[in-house]
Amino acid sequence: MPDKQAKPDEGQSPELARLPPGRHGLPREFVAANHRGRLIAACAQVVEEHGYADASVARIIGAAAVSRRTFYEHFQNKEECFIATYDTVMENLRDRTVVAAEATDGWPQSVPAILSEILGFFAAEPALARFCMVETLAAGPPISNHHRDTVATFAVILRAGRIEAEGGEGAPLDTEEAVIAGVVSLITRWIVVGRTEQLEKLLPDAVTVALTPFLGVVDAGRVAAQQS
Repeated sequence: MPDKQAKPDEGQSPELARLPPGRHGLPREFVAANHRGRLIAACAQVVEEHGYADASVARIIGAAAVSRRTFYEHFQNKEECFIATYDTVMENLRDRTVVAAEATDGWPQSVPAILSEILGFFAAEPALARFCMVETLAAGPPISNHHRDTVATFAVILRAGRIEAEGGEGAPLDTEEAVIAGVVSLITRWIVVGRTEQLEKLLPDAVTVALTPFLGVVDAGRVAAQQS
């Protein structure tokens, strides 16, 4: 029996049409009229409006204009739907950082480029910034652990460029993970206090935090000053 609530041929529901039309973290195919895409977009919308704790399955399917049966054909619960939405945004952001890094002369120049992409993305999309950086921390261990593991993959991008530049292993991987944790902490604090749209102003400080363990205070400060 067809899902009477879902009408993909008629385009997006009014709720999904409210998603920002520009440079957001949900690729075009995920806001198209297909069930999984509608649910992912709806999850982002509902969490923005109600927070993770009150983002019930009922609210998600209401925003997506699909049936409860359709929801459970794609996800076991709202936690799984949340993670799928989070992964969609973060995979898109990771792709952007890789492109930004490849457009530079290599490490350490790639570090400001990567951080600039992350800060600019979240500044332009405050709802998705809060979804990925704040709501993940309030959603319980499975989601917060997934967030931590995902963020750690950005450390690998930094390390790969540095090893190539130094011609060897250099500092251990834990160094990059500590750097990323520090930058994430800075970004999260700004989001929590309502400064998300100003995140790009954080770039010099973020660059300093990222490069000081490798270049020292003076050289890291010199690179950071170029970002002002």
